[in-house]
Amino acid sequence: MVDLSYLLAEHAFSRIQIYEQRSTTGGIWNYVPHQSPSSHDVDIPQTDAHAGADKRIWQRSNAVGVLGQQKQEEAVFTTPLYDRLETNIPRGLMGFSDLDWPGDCQLFPRHEAVLEYIERYAEDVRHLIRFRTQVADVCLTEDKRWRVKTLDVPRRNASEPHEEVFDAVIVANGHFNIPYIPQVWGMEEWSEAYPGSISHSKFYRTPDQYAEKKVIVVGNSASGIDIGAQIQQSCKPPLLLSSKSESFLVNAPSPNKVDKPPVAEYLTKDRSVRFEDGTMESNVDAILYCTGYFYSFPFLDSLDPPVITTGEKVENLYQHIFYQPHPTLAFPVLNQKIIPFPLAEAQSAVIARVFSGRLGLPYEDEMKTWEQGWTKKNGGGRMFHVLKFPMDADYIDMLHDWSVSADGEGLDAPANGAVVKRGKTPPYWGEKEYWMRERFPAIKKAFQDLGEERHSIRTLPEVGFEYEEWKKREEE
Repeated sequence: MVDLSYLLAEHAFSRIQIYEQRSTTGGIWNYVPHQSPSSHDVDIPQTDAHAGADKRIWQRSNAVGVLGQQKQEEAVFTTPLYDRLETNIPRGLMGFSDLDWPGDCQLFPRHEAVLEYIERYAEDVRHLIRFRTQVADVCLTEDKRWRVKTLDVPRRNASEPHEEVFDAVIVANGHFNIPYIPQVWGMEEWSEAYPGSISHSKFYRTPDQYAEKKVIVVGNSASGIDIGAQIQQSCKPPLLLSSKSESFLVNAPSPNKVDKPPVAEYLTKDRSVRFEDGTMESNVDAILYCTGYFYSFPFLDSLDPPVITTGEKVENLYQHIFYQPHPTLAFPVLNQKIIPFPLAEAQSAVIARVFSGRLGLPYEDEMKTWEQGWTKKNGGGRMFHVLKFPMDADYIDMLHDWSVSADGEGLDAPANGAVVKRGKTPPYWGEKEYWMRERFPAIKKAFQDLGEERHSIRTLPEVGFEYEEWKKREEE
């Protein structure tokens, strides 16, 4: 995710081109209904970050066809969205700084509302987007520019590649494409004996898929907690929720749910599973892994040094953004446990100013030192890009301060015969945003506890959270 309004506000670039493999804006917020099992085959286990580009799924277009002709097929790409998904972030914290949510939108918006919100935000940049175009390869030229090879998506038959050269590239395709399903002893034999019984949250759509089945959900981050709560309403009780650590969200106790440690072994006899504490469960019908994704950029395989090895993190970056050897390559919103839209704004503000030449970067050795220091402090592997509160809030404010320190910030600049202010100011989180960010798991639980009544809730005070009252108590 990148916020192009910050690039446009620089008034410094002769051309900005966006490539989008889908036919619409919204990225992973585009819902793709449940497909046949063959359309989402996944290796069991799935431990390869180099599994390749997104697979196209062909479905009939909803567009009205010419009279007497069949409707054309169009390519879609599976996203992790499921039918009943609602955000786990309240809208007041989640949105872009210069676009309000509709007044009738519930406090934790449904995925349909989020897509509409993004589409509204993207209206001003739609003319820059080349839809139905998949990036096949990005590589350096001899003069240190970037050659981008693309393919047209719409047709089943292979298309001829197109090539264009750019001074800088922003990789903003997210990191929810290649599922991670860890290796567990006996898993492959189990999957062969009971095809389709092990799956990943990327392919979950409705709890009806698990009606009257004995189910294990593995993972207790956002998707695991939410999907588990849905499945336990229709599966054979109790739902077994397997996890290796405490969730950052509120994992409410329930008579229809049993918390279990990680799965240690699969035993095909009696469809059994052994957990790390030695306990056993037999006659298990389905196991759903909500264990996240690999970082994967198959179109960057030619980079040396690489950005992807194990896929647990993106390597050789400075401040989670810039490719150290050639910082004209940038990666916004790689971080996890964060609030994506404000972070996208803050990182986009820095990227825009660096690419326009108004902000400088350290020498490569200094950028490598930052990466080494961050690894020592925060850990390598899957923890590298994790910014648990208050790290994420502090990072947003650091990016704000960094961006507004740019040369010529806010001064007049000529643009197309007019005089404009250069640069767009990203969000800065004050006390209220910190207060809301710290409490949003508890806010989400209070919202969920209202059941169907939650759909009429619009504000924090309606679920018992009032910033002004809290501030007054603090002062007293």
